[in-house]
Amino acid sequence: MKTKYKILIHVAFWAYMFNQILLTFAMWVGKGYDPYQEITIYPITSFITFYTLYFTYGLFFTRKNKLYPVLLLIALVIILIPLRVGLEYFFWKYIGYTHMKPGEKLTIESSWWFNSVRLTIIYGIYALFMQLAIGWFETQKLKSALMVEKQSSELALLRSQINPHFLFNTLNNIYSLVYKKSEDAPEAVMKLSAIMRYMLYDATTDKVLLEKEIEYLKSFIELEKLRIKHKDFVELNITGNVEGRTIAPMLLIPFVENAFKHGGKTLTNPGIRITLSILPQKILFEVSNHLRKNITAISDKTGGIGLTNIRRRLNLLYPGKHQLEITSSEHSFNIKLILSI
Repeated sequence: MKTKYKILIHVAFWAYMFNQILLTFAMWVGKGYDPYQEITIYPITSFITFYTLYFTYGLFFTRKNKLYPVLLLIALVIILIPLRVGLEYFFWKYIGYTHMKPGEKLTIESSWWFNSVRLTIIYGIYALFMQLAIGWFETQKLKSALMVEKQSSELALLRSQINPHFLFNTLNNIYSLVYKKSEDAPEAVMKLSAIMRYMLYDATTDKVLLEKEIEYLKSFIELEKLRIKHKDFVELNITGNVEGRTIAPMLLIPFVENAFKHGGKTLTNPGIRITLSILPQKILFEVSNHLRKNITAISDKTGGIGLTNIRRRLNLLYPGKHQLEITSSEHSFNIKLILSI
């Protein structure tokens, strides 16, 4: 907790306490009881009591060995009680004597000791509660900071897993084209260049423009289509206004990569259907593909990278702001993602 907020809490506490003191003064003045001490010496001694015990309680949070704070606390309580009585006696003898009745002799009565013990306990409890409250807020803030740091580290790890995964598959595709001496190989290299540029420079931030993610998506699809003989095997439909919209980088690609990896290369057109609808408050992303025989699309055999990874990223980046539906049948596999952005 920042120092200014701690100061504000302390100011609010003493404003409340002083208000209670003034209320007591207003209730008793003129009713046969002189509440003068309520607005003079009592606030001073209570202030000393409060902060003496407040800072002593703080030692319990900073020291591993609790014996020293306990002994110090006991010693201070023993000292504070007679100190309060002594300060009150000094006040009435040298400052507040004008409020004493003529001929009245100042003596320390048992009520002084009782009142000193009572107020020491009360303000000690107040000091303990405030120290615990501030300590709790600071602990919660530290936990939140550690959680953010943990999530950032985990996202960085997930992203580092994604990039080699895509790069590995893409290089395999280009190798196949080069091996066959295909005329499409140079174009594939250019597509790979665009993909790597996006991963190295754009995908390192927390958010990217949706239009850049779409450009990357198109480059990836075009690169994959070079391996497919059927011209209309992939159908891509994008609707809506992308201007100014942002999204976490490389969030949509794993679904498309999964479709190409497990999709059956049959004569059915389109074999892969991709739809991206940009709505005012959310986007709808759907991917559907035919399955090769004896393939379970949900199971990713490459070390758990893929759909498992993207589920984790969604939970970290869009908690409570996404819906992911995965359905499959004997011949098709479908993914539907609704994302609030």
